[in-house]
Amino acid sequence: MAGPKVGQGLRYLVSGLVMLGLAAVWLAGPARASERDRLVAFLEVTGFDVAIDSLALSAADAPAMIGMTPEDFGPAWPRITAEVFDSALMRDMALDMLDATLDAEMLGHAAAFYASDLGRRLVEVENASHMTRSDETGRAEAEARAARLPPDRRAVFERMNAAIDGSGMAERAMREIQVRFLLAAADAGLTEGGYDADLLRRLLAQGADEARAEMREAALAGAAQTYRDLSTDDLRAYARALEDPVMARVYELMNAVQFEIMADRFEALAARLGAVPPARDL
Repeated sequence: MAGPKVGQGLRYLVSGLVMLGLAAVWLAGPARASERDRLVAFLEVTGFDVAIDSLALSAADAPAMIGMTPEDFGPAWPRITAEVFDSALMRDMALDMLDATLDAEMLGHAAAFYASDLGRRLVEVENASHMTRSDETGRAEAEARAARLPPDRRAVFERMNAAIDGSGMAERAMREIQVRFLLAAADAGLTEGGYDADLLRRLLAQGADEARAEMREAALAGAAQTYRDLSTDDLRAYARALEDPVMARVYELMNAVQFEIMADRFEALAARLGAVPPARDL
């Protein structure tokens, strides 16, 4: 990685020790921690807590689905989005879902990997990436970096992305999130008239191939930018870890949890925004 600025090395060391401690809490078993404590440790050691927090950044995309902008809701927008996408609330939702689905093998496997030296470095760069909403300049930089990738490094990123979402869950989930938001927006009076859910799904599905290709390219650009300071050998090791059947189940479940929380919060956002008078009337 690039040379750290003064103080970053100490913070990284402290972060690593904290992650090792969290993994130890998980691996210690019921005698040392409750099931909830073990799940909280899992969220932190894997960085899934930050991934959940970052869903708040997606709120800004919601109004465009109904031909509006955040500014249309005036000063109510930041207050409502902060309440709907409250970090503590979303983390509790994630914990509840994981508590009902993750088994001990999956929890231990993922926690052990992300508590390793490579795992800690991966979580550090992934956490930073999660909480950065790219503007046009940032996206252009990431795309340019992806275009310059040597073939072996590009192949590793494609391998990683396939391991994380080889079934195309992300594209289908984003389509369903759109459907649920649009239906909720119609119910809240944010659109003129309503929607037929089945027709809406069919219409969105018509662009599925194009959307899937765009998401693959975006994922490649995002990976190129996020992992730019990690060696190709480290990334190959990460790809092997992601391809492990147990880790694959963990990621499939974490993806499902993240998408369900996002859909639920978008529905809640629509309901809250429906009660806001137009900005010009405020």
